[in-house]
Amino acid sequence: MKLLEIVTLTALYGAATAARTGDDRDLKTDVWAKTLNRRQTTWSPPSELVTPLQEVWDHVSTTYNNGDLLGFTNYGYDILMASNGTLNFCVRWDSDASVTEADRTAIESSLKANVRKWTDQLTGFMGWPFGEVPVSVVGWAVKDKAQLQGSVSGVDVHTTADSAGTPECDPACGRFFHQDNDYSACAGGAARHYDMSLWLTAGMEGGAGGDWGQRVGSEYFLGALDSPHIWLHEFGHTLALDDFYDWTPTGITNFIMNAGSSTTITDFDIWMMRDFWRHIASRFSVRKLKARAIGKFD
Repeated sequence: MKLLEIVTLTALYGAATAARTGDDRDLKTDVWAKTLNRRQTTWSPPSELVTPLQEVWDHVSTTYNNGDLLGFTNYGYDILMASNGTLNFCVRWDSDASVTEADRTAIESSLKANVRKWTDQLTGFMGWPFGEVPVSVVGWAVKDKAQLQGSVSGVDVHTTADSAGTPECDPACGRFFHQDNDYSACAGGAARHYDMSLWLTAGMEGGAGGDWGQRVGSEYFLGALDSPHIWLHEFGHTLALDDFYDWTPTGITNFIMNAGSSTTITDFDIWMMRDFWRHIASRFSVRKLKARAIGKFD
C-alpha cells in the first residue's frame, strides 16, 4: 500500500479517516534485525545522492494521496507548524502491566532525544523556522489509573477506549481529530492538547506510524530507549517518508526507512526529509513563524 492512501482506521481510531503511512510489513518481526550532526542551509546533497533523491520524489509525487501530494495537510511538518515548533505526546499504554514513574520519565526523555535525531537536521535549512523542537508527554491513556505507579502530577490520565476497547487518549484533545486546532471540547483546552500518540502495545513486534503518531511494542521501547530504531523508522513516516519494501533508489540500500537495513538515521534519510520540507515550505508563512519562534510575535 502507498504511504498516503486514504483509509478508515477503525482499528486505530474508531471511525476516523486517516492517511495511511507506512506499509503493513513494518509490523513483521523479520524486517527488524548515531546521531548525525551535518546541518545544511541550502539544497546541496552529495552528488551520489542527487539521482536517488529525485527518484524518491518522483515516486511519492505520483503515489501519495492519489497523486495529490500537496493536497494532504497533516504531514509532520504541518503538525509542527500548527504547534509552533513543539510536540506534545500522549502515551497509549496498551498493556495490562503497571508502569513505574521512573519508566514514564525514561519514555519522555527518550522521545525528547530521539525526535531531535530527525528535527535537528532541519535547523537552519531553507527557512525552517525552529532552532529546536521541545517535546513533552502531556497525557497517558490506561485501562486502569492504578497502573500508573508513583506521582502523576502534571500529566492528564485518560481512561477512554477506542471501539476495540484499547486505551485511547481523549480524541477531544488530539490534533489528528482536530486539524482545525479547535480544542474547545478538550477538558484542559488547547494548552493540554496532544499532537500525536505514542502507542505502546504489549508483545508487539514491528511497528506502524503516520500522522496520528507511532506504534511499537511496550517491552521493545523500554528496552531500546537510547536508540529505538523501529520507532525512528515509524517517526520517519510521521515526517512523510515512505517505505522501501518493493524497490530501492539507485545505489542506495542501507537507510532507516528501508526497514531492517539500518538501525540509525543516515545521510540519505536526512536528505529525503529535507527534500520533502523544501517542496512544501511555500505553503507556510515561514517568515512569521520564524519570528514567533524567537519571540517577536505574540
